[in-house]
Amino acid sequence: MELNKQELNGLSFEEVTESRKKFGTNKYFYKIENRFLAFFKNVFAEPMVLLLFAASGIYFINKQYSDGLFLLISILLIMAISLYQERRSQNALAKLKEFIEPLCTVIRDGEHQSIKTQDIVVDDLVIVEEGALVPADGVIVQANDFSVNEAILTGESMALFKDSNQEDNKVFSGTTAVSGLAIVKVTEIGNQTRLGKIGSSLQSIAEEKTPLEIQIGNFVKKMIFAGALVFILVWILNYLKIGIVLESLLLALTLAMSILPEEIPVAFATFMALGARRLMSNGIVVKQMKTVETLGSATIICTDKTGTITQNKMDLAGLYLSSGSEAEITRFKESEETEELLTIAMWASEPIPFDPMEIALHDTYKKFAEEDKTSYFKMTHEYPLSGKPPMMTHIFEDTTGNRIIAAKGAPEAILAVCSLSEQEREKAIAAMDKLTGKGYRVLGVAEGNWEGNNYPEKQQEIPFTFKGLVAFYDPPKENIAQVLQSFYKAGIAVKIITGDNVRTTNAIAQQIGFVGYEKAITGDELMKLSDEELQSCVMDINVFSRMFPDAKLRIVNALKACGQIVAMTGDGVNDGPSLKAAHIGIAMGKKGTAIAKDAASLILTEDDLSKMVDAVAMGRRIYTNLKKAIQYIISIHIPIILIVFLPLALGWIYPNIFSPLHVILLELIMGPTCSIIYENEPAEANIMQKEPRRSSAVFFNIKELITSVLQGVMITIGLLFAYQWAVHNQWNENVTRSMVFLTLIASNIVLTLVNRSFYYSLWTTLRYKNILVPSIIGITIFLTVLLFAIPFLRSLFNFELLTFSQLAFCITIGSVAVLWFEAVKYFRRK
Repeated sequence: MELNKQELNGLSFEEVTESRKKFGTNKYFYKIENRFLAFFKNVFAEPMVLLLFAASGIYFINKQYSDGLFLLISILLIMAISLYQERRSQNALAKLKEFIEPLCTVIRDGEHQSIKTQDIVVDDLVIVEEGALVPADGVIVQANDFSVNEAILTGESMALFKDSNQEDNKVFSGTTAVSGLAIVKVTEIGNQTRLGKIGSSLQSIAEEKTPLEIQIGNFVKKMIFAGALVFILVWILNYLKIGIVLESLLLALTLAMSILPEEIPVAFATFMALGARRLMSNGIVVKQMKTVETLGSATIICTDKTGTITQNKMDLAGLYLSSGSEAEITRFKESEETEELLTIAMWASEPIPFDPMEIALHDTYKKFAEEDKTSYFKMTHEYPLSGKPPMMTHIFEDTTGNRIIAAKGAPEAILAVCSLSEQEREKAIAAMDKLTGKGYRVLGVAEGNWEGNNYPEKQQEIPFTFKGLVAFYDPPKENIAQVLQSFYKAGIAVKIITGDNVRTTNAIAQQIGFVGYEKAITGDELMKLSDEELQSCVMDINVFSRMFPDAKLRIVNALKACGQIVAMTGDGVNDGPSLKAAHIGIAMGKKGTAIAKDAASLILTEDDLSKMVDAVAMGRRIYTNLKKAIQYIISIHIPIILIVFLPLALGWIYPNIFSPLHVILLELIMGPTCSIIYENEPAEANIMQKEPRRSSAVFFNIKELITSVLQGVMITIGLLFAYQWAVHNQWNENVTRSMVFLTLIASNIVLTLVNRSFYYSLWTTLRYKNILVPSIIGITIFLTVLLFAIPFLRSLFNFELLTFSQLAFCITIGSVAVLWFEAVKYFRRK
């Protein structure tokens, strides 16, 4: 398409500023619920907060004002911690949202500029290319074979062809360009667009819960149900013992608080949101939170070749002429046949090239041609890339009626439409094999001939003359061999799925040490297989060439049917279905179309596959650390529950060793440990040497659950031993309570350190870099010292100063109750 810059200069800087003042920005504004009020609603719906209010009310009724006031302060602290976590999560998501916002190309001051869609103003000239989302409502000024899908507005999935000369020359925000290119003058933005007026459809829709989220939710619900049952039981037992309703209710509330694992949902949300933010800082944009938990379980990565495995440079490397000889590009002026081949190849490219191969052809033409004739000709008709294998045809005319019909595409497609003798065809195929064997990407070029303007429906019906082959070399990326080895070590298989020639793909694959380069299958061959045959084929073959959308989609679905967790990279319009179908769709941030980015769940900002190694490692780290956090929560809740319940149920001398004050204090200490310390833990050294977890794996297997329960039981034994030791020595209730509390604090600190790894030793994990570990443990110790050093706090919690020997006893028992697990880890390593 001819772009006349004198007619299409676009807005000036002053005009953009004036338009923005008059019409605003290209954003959608709707009334949404106040975040602060929504936060308070969520907090006050938490069972723990309701229990605290109930306990606080009972204390005030009983005129125990200090206790009631402490619980109210505790509520404020819980709200502050929750608000902090919520703010961290929301800020992380806001950053992601900002990063995901698409860019568009506008013409301003006669130049192409890439801007955010929200910065578009009324009267801007926007260039909309194949695969892009239309960013605002507007009128087409110029178009070339431009079609759009308006299903988002009309529900009609068929593409509509539009042009500036048609009565229907309008395009609308949110629709998708299926083919061609258009320059659109913006008429409406933001809420004034047709999509903006729909309004409700643009409100954020809650994502479906993931299997992991459901598992965690079910676990929490079971704990709440168990808490309710035990609460009633303990209330009855206490009432039968003391006969006072409010006091027995207060004691029952203590146990209910100890059972509720309210830290688990908070930990899950925090890990997912902050994990996504960490990935973003590493050049990996996560569009869906569920992807974070899926990343670590990827078993197969399906990758494109061009631009992912290779550098996407596409330098012209060689030519084959129709006369049967090879030629050098530098002989452009010396050989009429060479000049003709490269000129026709240039005309067969887009007038405004964006594909690297087409850019190379345009650059070569401009470099060697005596006169640039592109300004004299205007495209009158285009056949977009189509067919299996694909080809494309452009038709140009000048003012005097001279016509150029140029086609390029897969050599097989071009040879099929040209009239060649058997000998000429065999020579061309031999030349193609020779070029592809070097790892070159090869295109066939042909010139067409057609009289009149009544063009056939299909480009293949035009009579073509074979002009030759053009070969491009796209060298592999320097780091790709190391990237592949990283995937293989992590137990992740890699498959190349490309539209390129088999020999070209095999040659590149062999150069980079790709496992399975010697076996390949084409798209046509693949489509002939039954579902059962295909499932066997996709597990055995790693190179898939001459692929098209339906074939790619079948591969992804076949791999999923084999129980694989599939990650799929893509950048084009045709990759949309397979990206959507894959468990992890990965779009390229630079060369990816808007359709690919919209369908994907991840975007690699630098088009660098090595980032996927980082992403998988990050996914495994997040998943592992979340498990550590929840295992910690289970282990530390068990002793709190049992130390509250057992003395009462067994009729011991001090049946109510902990009150709601003690339980909430412990909750305030434990909450930050699981959500802050474990989220910040570095990845363990062997995390990328393990096999991916199975798709059928539950969050906790029986072995892991038994480990956590056993840790909790051992800590409980330590607490009960401290309790009985104090009773045996005839120390009073406050000393006994102090010893049990300090033993639990010591166990909590040591458990935090031991559970940093369920494989490596404590000595190894102490060298992990996590600044929050000494910080949180230091704060815990400081608060504990204050509880015993300040008389008011000591009195409030019914504690008593301990002797040095009593303190040493508590620390020793608390540590031993946890450190036994180091022996288990030692035998695991052996």
